[in-house]
Amino acid sequence: MLLNFTRGFALLKNYLHHVMEKLEMNIEGMHYGACATGIQMVTSSLDGVQSVFVDYDGKKGVWEIDPTKITREQL
Repeated sequence: MLLNFTRGFALLKNYLHHVMEKLEMNIEGMHYGACATGIQMVTSSLDGVQSVFVDYDGKKGVWEIDPTKITREQL
């Protein structure tokens, strides 16, 4: 029974990995490090956002999203 559960979980994890999409966007208008933190906090709470990293110095952000729940435009 445990073997079936473990195998099923591995298959689900593999499926979810393929469904997720990585988005990279340039972000203009950040003047303080807190801007990057705020963008991370707000967008990480959106349905469909798996992970987010905003780089203040690089003026860009990287999101891992479920494209069936959220789009680039919605971010």
